[in-house]
Amino acid sequence: MKKDIKKRVVHRLKIIEGQVKGLQRMAEEEEYCISIITQVSAMRQALSSVEDLMLENHLLTHVVSQMKSKKGQTKAVEEMLSIYKLSKKK
Repeated sequence: MKKDIKKRVVHRLKIIEGQVKGLQRMAEEEEYCISIITQVSAMRQALSSVEDLMLENHLLTHVVSQMKSKKGQTKAVEEMLSIYKLSKKK
């Protein structure tokens, strides 16, 4: 994993961890529904940014090396198609 991307991913995941704990507290304290929904939406966006960083890392590392070998090219294409199909289900 690229060092700079790893640092950003870990940082964002720590933020998300705090958001989850905050959401749990909000639910336990029966805070206003719209406030909780707003925080869930923020978490979803934060998770999406982690997903984007992981895809960037994969493209910069694994896919580059896979494309250099004939055998790896097929795997790289299959993985990208799989991720594309997953993203369409959102």
